[in-house]
Amino acid sequence: MNDFNSTDEKIIQATFTILQKEGLTKATTKKIAAEAGVNEVTIFRKFQNKNNLVEITKEHYLEIFLEKLAEIFEFNDEDEIEGYLQSNFIGLLDLSESDFSIIRIAMEEVRDTPERKQLISRITTTVIDKLEEFFLSQVEKGKIRSVDCRVLAGMCFSITFQSIILWKIYDMKPSVETDQYGNHFLDILYNGIKA
Repeated sequence: MNDFNSTDEKIIQATFTILQKEGLTKATTKKIAAEAGVNEVTIFRKFQNKNNLVEITKEHYLEIFLEKLAEIFEFNDEDEIEGYLQSNFIGLLDLSESDFSIIRIAMEEVRDTPERKQLISRITTTVIDKLEEFFLSQVEKGKIRSVDCRVLAGMCFSITFQSIILWKIYDMKPSVETDQYGNHFLDILYNGIKA
């Protein structure tokens, strides 16, 4: 995918910066050109139009983000459930603000064009597939009872990812330390809510 020359890279990086600052609707090729230090004509010559440039930029940064997510949710046969889920949670917390910008852009994309949920869908699918694979391996080992691993993966994804989005994107920090929050989540997951 990275067959970009240095000018292409500057333009793509500038586009991402403008998308972060301005959002999809307010990002213009004029602003992007100024940020990249190139002539606006160069953008049109290389990318034809703003929509192509934005799509290429989103795809480029999405691939980087998906690689990071795949690494966070990678596991091996020795991983225990608690350690694995804690590691996922901490890994997501450790992602940079720049990493989370692709989620902001994806959320704006869904809001502006609800029929196009591709960025969010690809992020969700990457994480849930990896979690399901892990839980299936745990069922096979007898570490957890036989459950619908897709549902369990969806639950874990929903809790952890939504928590991280609230903290990183909406700046709604929990009332307890993040380690404690993670431990509470794992306790509820393992022990349920019944008294």
